[in-house]
Amino acid sequence: MTETMKAKVIGMSEVTGSLTGTGDIFSVLGISEKFNHSGYAVFPGFCDVHVHFREPGFSYKEDIKSGSLAAAHGGYTAVCTMPNLSPVPDCRENLKIQLDAIKEKAVINVYPYASITVGQKGEELSDMDALSEDAVAFSDDGRGVQSDEMMRRAMIKAKRLGKIIAAHCEVNDLLEGGYIHKGEYARLHGHKGICSESEWKQIERDLKLVRETGCSYHVCHISAKESVELIRQAKKEGLDVTCETGPHYLVMNDTHLKEDGRFKMNPPIRSEEDRLALLEGIKDGTIDMIATDHAPHSEEEKSKGLSGSSFGIVGLETAFPVMYTHLVKTGIITLEKLIELMSINPGKRFGIKTDGFSVWDIEKEFTVDPDTFLSKGRATPFTGEKLTGVCMLTVSGGKTVYKHSGI
Repeated sequence: MTETMKAKVIGMSEVTGSLTGTGDIFSVLGISEKFNHSGYAVFPGFCDVHVHFREPGFSYKEDIKSGSLAAAHGGYTAVCTMPNLSPVPDCRENLKIQLDAIKEKAVINVYPYASITVGQKGEELSDMDALSEDAVAFSDDGRGVQSDEMMRRAMIKAKRLGKIIAAHCEVNDLLEGGYIHKGEYARLHGHKGICSESEWKQIERDLKLVRETGCSYHVCHISAKESVELIRQAKKEGLDVTCETGPHYLVMNDTHLKEDGRFKMNPPIRSEEDRLALLEGIKDGTIDMIATDHAPHSEEEKSKGLSGSSFGIVGLETAFPVMYTHLVKTGIITLEKLIELMSINPGKRFGIKTDGFSVWDIEKEFTVDPDTFLSKGRATPFTGEKLTGVCMLTVSGGKTVYKHSGI
């Protein structure tokens, strides 16, 4: 391509100074490639505060290299990795294993969580003092902290350290062996359901503790309408609370489920009423950010249907196209709002400086084909769906970390 094009520039002030609107963005950013297609847009690097790169301990599912390449393919320049690893990063020695792998293999910025409790068992606090320097925040993601007193102690310690508690909210006693939403699909097909109360009841518990401790608190992957309302009211009270939800919760309900492990994640895709409540939460600012909960597994682990497959789907390489197609092109939110949700808000909340940018063809359609993913994971509920928005280039730390074959 020979002509420099005039690109749309969204939310790029942190990268380009005062540049806004349109302009010769490629010259300003020093990109050698020249484009001549009016459908290109430039965004600040996306930031996902909830991913699973599986290293150390489960590198057959994903590793730092493959996960960060997948993130770059999706326009991300920063991600936060969850601590359900082996060994669990519950002390400096264990966290260093992950930090060394990140330094050696990551192509983008990777910020690890440390666990709230030793071994994520909920019985003893991790070495939070020693971990705080290198951990972006504390979480026992994959498990809810069941003990009120343990969570209270964690919040008090996190408050003193100036760190966020990022909570996977789930009351074990309410799960009853469920593996999809306790709703219409489960009833019609004889599946065991997970009730919404298992999520929102622990959020309710945690918010009481936030009132008591003053801790900075973040709720992971909310899926239920009651959760949205609890967080909305907490924000009105002035509590230091934020939350995230995932693309799949915003565009699907449980009637879209199929007898396939690629539709199984935790929390589950819930009812249409829940989905609409989440959309309202996005529009009114109750929900602060979109996070993928990118959770790859092996093909075997995802091949056992809804009941037998492992919880988790991949999402880094489809997040923007899914959100752009279903929320922006339909007029539910603006493109500027989407960039706030995927880049600006998560960066601000977790103290992550926006680094780099991505260039997208926001007019190009494609069909989701997991065989094109750079992630080791292939399980996505969006397989075969036609979406709009193709990442052409991602730059992080001054280096091109992803480049589409078409440029």
